[in-house]
Amino acid sequence: MEKKKIWLSSPHMGEHEIKFIQEAFDTNWISPVGPHINAFEVELAAYAKTGYCAALSSGTAAIHLALILLDVKRDDEVICSSFTFSGSCNPIAYLGAAPVFVDAEDQTWNMDPLLLEEAITHRIEKTGKKPKAIILVHLYGMPAKVNEIMSVARKHEIPVIEDAAEAIGSSYQGKMLGTFGDMGVYSFNGNKIITTSGGGALISNNQGWISKAKFLATQARDPAPHYEHTEIGYNYRLSNISAGIGRGQLMVLSERVTQRRNNFEFYRAAFGHHPGISFPAEPSGSFSNRWLTTMLINPEQCGGLDRESIRLALDAENIESRPLWKPMHLQPVFANCPAYVNGTSEKLFKDGLCLPSGSNLSQEELLRVVKVMKNKGLQ
Repeated sequence: MEKKKIWLSSPHMGEHEIKFIQEAFDTNWISPVGPHINAFEVELAAYAKTGYCAALSSGTAAIHLALILLDVKRDDEVICSSFTFSGSCNPIAYLGAAPVFVDAEDQTWNMDPLLLEEAITHRIEKTGKKPKAIILVHLYGMPAKVNEIMSVARKHEIPVIEDAAEAIGSSYQGKMLGTFGDMGVYSFNGNKIITTSGGGALISNNQGWISKAKFLATQARDPAPHYEHTEIGYNYRLSNISAGIGRGQLMVLSERVTQRRNNFEFYRAAFGHHPGISFPAEPSGSFSNRWLTTMLINPEQCGGLDRESIRLALDAENIESRPLWKPMHLQPVFANCPAYVNGTSEKLFKDGLCLPSGSNLSQEELLRVVKVMKNKGLQ
């Protein structure tokens, strides 16, 4: 008999979501617009302590609109973290612009401020103009070196889009991630710490940008009794029902963060003593939501065991785990893009593993994961 599947990060519904969904049905607000959208935006902005919010169909859509708002055009260059998911940089290509990838530093696994400075300086020398924007990613919920990154960006007067898709609930020096850049992005995909089934948000203190984002996200329909369009728009708005789910999820976000952090501590207690296993620590002033628990495996100190052998052992027991992100500068689709690298993300991809991290994991399931890994030889 096949063992019950343990997922990497499955949706975790609570008791509030169904009330908002039922309200949408009872009032017949099934269309893409409705009162839950407005309420979700207000509540999310209040949670992040930012001015304005646009609820959208995905985090990728939010980045796309942010780039449009910053007037990114064909042949412009946009700097992006290399160690990330492709959703962070695909919108650059949507606009015909060119990604410029910057590698990670080994403490937070996020964009290296020194390499960022080098990349900006070199691009100006090579092209005669500054990159149009910087997309800074907070990977796996861990805050980047925000002060250093923002200092470089402000020095060169380049706007920052803060990709906090994996980092809602994380903070840096007491301030929520997503609120340091000119615009911030969240994702509510099904595997995120809270979900709207599929969805995202763009946040900013610039009311004009958020108003324009909502306009573009609703097919850029001009005010008229008929359908009038003077700009190209997109079908990027979150639905009223999905926003209702988000409102319920937002109510338990702090609890979900605690549960994810508890998972991390469970795994660290089980394997943190092993000389060949390491877990990313929180730098002083940083608070991570620990969206996914990640670890590095040193084969030389683990009796030849590597990331892939552990992943396959878990898979054989119907337990989902995943390698860390493959850097964008190694992806075939971006092979010809400029990249400023130091080897960090390539090593992380080679040796890193994401463990099951859902906030709905039971103690029995966590013990099952650990047992498989110990039986494989990680004592």
